[in-house]
Amino acid sequence: MKVIDTLRRSNRSLLSAKARTILTALAIGVGAFALTLTLSASNGAERFVNQIVSDNFDPAELIVSADEAVFNRVDTSKPQEYDESFGEIASQAGATTQIKQIDAEDIEKISQVDGVDSVREGVSVSLKYLTREGQKKYVGVVGTFSPYQKPDLLAGEIPESLGNRQILLPEGYLSSLGFVNPEDAVGKTVRLVMNKSTGSSLLAQAQSEQGINISQESLMEFQKEVEFSEDFTIVAVLKKPVTSQPGTELYMYAGIEDTKRLNDIIKEGTPGFQKYSYIFVRVKDGENESKLIEVQNKLKDMGYEAQSVKDTQEFLNQIIGVLRGIVITFGLIALIASVFGVINTMYISVLQRTREIGLMKALGMRKRDVGRLFRFEAAWIGFIGGAIGSLLAFVIGSLMNPWITKKLELGDDSLLVFDIKQIVVLIFLLVLVAIFAGLLPARKATKLDPIEALRTE
Repeated sequence: MKVIDTLRRSNRSLLSAKARTILTALAIGVGAFALTLTLSASNGAERFVNQIVSDNFDPAELIVSADEAVFNRVDTSKPQEYDESFGEIASQAGATTQIKQIDAEDIEKISQVDGVDSVREGVSVSLKYLTREGQKKYVGVVGTFSPYQKPDLLAGEIPESLGNRQILLPEGYLSSLGFVNPEDAVGKTVRLVMNKSTGSSLLAQAQSEQGINISQESLMEFQKEVEFSEDFTIVAVLKKPVTSQPGTELYMYAGIEDTKRLNDIIKEGTPGFQKYSYIFVRVKDGENESKLIEVQNKLKDMGYEAQSVKDTQEFLNQIIGVLRGIVITFGLIALIASVFGVINTMYISVLQRTREIGLMKALGMRKRDVGRLFRFEAAWIGFIGGAIGSLLAFVIGSLMNPWITKKLELGDDSLLVFDIKQIVVLIFLLVLVAIFAGLLPARKATKLDPIEALRTE
């Protein structure tokens, strides 16, 4: 019997039991629906992460630190010995870990490495508050603007070299600082107020060495004396970012010289003066992965921790992969349940068509053709179930994408990104699963004795 004839006959057999066929296919469809949505969501998450990385980091740069704790590779379950020359960094879990910082000597040493193009310090300044005349005070952070960042602007322009007390103001501060619109903010000034750490350290030293007991009122008065402020001119207003690094949505940005100067004033007289948790090292022709890895290995051999943008990207995508695996597991559980449904349906079909099978064998149909007939029927069920589930997921996902995008504030990006190739491969795999489920019933059909089968009522 020709394969095409067997395929047609299997199709007619399924059509003769439409209700049973559809119900069995729907069981597979549930798994297909869940897996299609899971794959599309992970596609969207990966694309979003990749966009964040590409919009905020230079692929030719390495993030370099003197301590593995910067990249969260330290064991915080054991006490850490105190070292007054170290700085400190607070982990997300709330524990505080000391880290060895990079100083001027380290920067000079790294700058001399063959293949290194430039080095810039990783600086951000925590303000006591920022304000403008007649407005309330707000907390804030000023980060160093990287030439590689690609922010969307509501007003103004970013100069080629950001400096001379120029600042980029986030959209979120506009109404709070009393600006009518983004254009109104450009050219105006904001006052950044900070505390010098030297005041607190000198006061602590005086109390320790001279045994002076200073009242809370005097302490507050002393702290006021070490407060300092600077006025910065707004040159551009940043649109609320969609692909910013998490936690930096309200970061203001200034040039590297301004942020370094403010940071030095704040930390003067402390162990952290002119020391940095990490630096950015740009590699000559670093877009070439082999050259980037070469410099990265050199820095690691010198005792530094060096992480590329690709490493960061892979780490974030690995987290997404783990979450995707968890959700896919639940979809597979639904598929396993549907396998038993296919086996049950095919067994019933074999039992109901015992006389038909016996007649086909008596008329010369070979065992392998009988087995192929039932395997084709199982394959049809798998195909119908996969197609229904994937199509429903595509339609519902496409309809919900605008709502999800609005709720999650993803801008022009979509959470659910459907890949036709993935869907085709998924349906093909579901067909194979259904064929596998139909092997036992098909085997039973091939072993039926034609004489005994014809005697069956």
